[in-house]
Amino acid sequence: RREPLALINLKKKNNEETGEEELASRLDHCKAKATRHIFLIRHSQYNLDGRADKDRTLTPLGREQAELTGHRLASLGLKFDQIIHSSMTRATETTEIISKHLPGVKKISTDLLREGAPIEPDPPVSHWKPEAVQYYEDGARIEAAFRNFIHRADAKQEEDSYEIFVCHANVIRYIVCRALQFPPEGWLRMSLNNGSITHLVIRPNGRVALRTLGDTGFMPPEKITRT
Repeated sequence: RREPLALINLKKKNNEETGEEELASRLDHCKAKATRHIFLIRHSQYNLDGRADKDRTLTPLGREQAELTGHRLASLGLKFDQIIHSSMTRATETTEIISKHLPGVKKISTDLLREGAPIEPDPPVSHWKPEAVQYYEDGARIEAAFRNFIHRADAKQEEDSYEIFVCHANVIRYIVCRALQFPPEGWLRMSLNNGSITHLVIRPNGRVALRTLGDTGFMPPEKITRT
């Protein structure tokens, strides 16, 4: 619903039909001008033995991975607008480390990006079978995250933007499928390393391109994990 035609009222206030010239002018006013660059970062390796979220802190290797990811993002030389991150501990800690390499970039925490079960995968897998209710609870929230964050630029945005989202593998994989208009049930066919960078580009006309998926080429091989 970001198409210019969806953003205007096709009838005038006096109920007369909108003229072609006026319609063209109003459509032009609603058209996006800028490109959005979305960098989706998977959190670093964390303590799998933690029973509660607060106990699932980053491992020493996970902290190293976050440093490497932060250094990589800084080396791109881009003017990042913001870092939006999942409110879960492992994502928050990853964000804090990354942000040290990007001074001045504001951080925003959100529950929408928390890990979960987005949609039942096709084909199913034997090693991961959440309760059906999880798909209804988590799926609606993760879909809301997609609709809230992944869209063309606002018509008022004049310059290209560069935004970082630090969250989780399931969330990122689902968002990639939805953004590319692939069947979202295929999200589990992708695999993402810890601290990896996935880069989506959203053009003013709404077209989306995937520049990189799960890139960890900036990490030494012995530092790469997928836990």
